Amino acid sequence: MSEQPLSHHSNPLPADVVDLVTAVVGALDLPLPATTDADERTYHRLLGRRAIAVFIALSTLLKFHSDGVGNDAEWIRTRIAELPVTYEVFVPVQERGAG
Repeated sequence: MSEQPLSHHSNPLPADVVDLVTAVVGALDLPLPATTDADERTYHRLLGRRAIAVFIALSTLLKFHSDGVGNDAEWIRTRIAELPVTYEVFVPVQERGAG
């Protein structure tokens, strides 16, 4: 999973498109779950719910906002803030003792 935000410089895309794509990537970039069945189920449910939010935003953009991206990136971020990670995150063995 990505640790660094996407760069907004030296990109040929318009700034509002980069912002939208950054919001989509942020919405779908979840940390891996711990190895329990419950955490894995919660991870998959959360990823599905976030994917639905992204789908709604992009579908609406295609249908109703042919003149520009508008506030779709902010809408995605707002929906995703309502869907936080609630499962135990996977920690590789070599990082478990570090801290």
